[in-house]
Amino acid sequence: MSKTPFPFSAIVGQTDMKQAMVLTAIDPGIGGVLVFGDRGTGKSTAVRALAALLPPIKAIVGCPINAATQGETPEWAGIVTKRTQNKPTPVIDLPLGATEDRVVGALDIERALTRGEKAFEPGLLARANRGYLYIDEVNLLEDHIVDLLLDVAQSGENVVEREGLSIRHPARFVLVGSGNPEEGELRPQLLDRFGLSVEVRSPTDVSQRVEVIKRRDAFEQDFDSFIGIYSKQDAKIRRAILAARKALPQVETPDAILRDCAELCIALGSDGLRGELTLLRTARALAAYRKNKTLNRDHLRQIAPIALSHRLRRDPLDEAGSSTRVARTVEAVLG
Repeated sequence: MSKTPFPFSAIVGQTDMKQAMVLTAIDPGIGGVLVFGDRGTGKSTAVRALAALLPPIKAIVGCPINAATQGETPEWAGIVTKRTQNKPTPVIDLPLGATEDRVVGALDIERALTRGEKAFEPGLLARANRGYLYIDEVNLLEDHIVDLLLDVAQSGENVVEREGLSIRHPARFVLVGSGNPEEGELRPQLLDRFGLSVEVRSPTDVSQRVEVIKRRDAFEQDFDSFIGIYSKQDAKIRRAILAARKALPQVETPDAILRDCAELCIALGSDGLRGELTLLRTARALAAYRKNKTLNRDHLRQIAPIALSHRLRRDPLDEAGSSTRVARTVEAVLG
């Protein structure tokens, strides 16, 4: 049995990263989360911790796509049972050298050779359905694979048409990509397709670094006591996420807020309308999480940096970082 991941509520600092993870758990339609920054800053820990915090999913026993009911199981899987089981929210790691066949699925060569059957072997996208797909060093992954992943994450469906196969199956997951910008950057076209983007830094405050060391050491040396301390805090976050999911459809959006979204993106020079739509969805999720019934400018102010900073065009005359430019524009537009 695998060891319980480090508790989400025990992660020190990294407020933006944790907030982005929580908001995509409330509304997966926000899109993927891109986390750029130093190594060893808790990027993969946060993904696994949040998935472990969420309620288990109910899935048909033996189903390769984690279908909730027998009627949702794909025909090619040959599932006949209606028996379900509770299983943890899946977190699937996508290796850096993964081929397209391994990602989307392909012809089952073994069955083709031994039985002469044309069968489908599901890929990582099938296993990630209803969970998280995590890519470390996403900036080093081949562009066409990143493009493919973003297409599927947006549509919620994986389509495979090759070698005489024509397969479709649900692939609804939250895509989380992390990387170190010193090792290369994503193309702007790909950056824009991630819903949220956050930067993480190693803490420079001595007391904060000491607290990180203390908590990690306690987790490894006195596991049961440590989990006991933070399990209540994790349960509180879980209840807040579930309540926000229910409240989300009832959050009201005044027309003035829609104008604010549009004016912000115009002022920042954001191409297309993806920025406004993501800003709006994320701000609604934040409002629901805070138990607010109506969207307001405070929600936009807090969300704008993580929803818009990766969509900016580079300005050679402005040496300020993208988050600083967004904050400056938010202040000018929203006051």
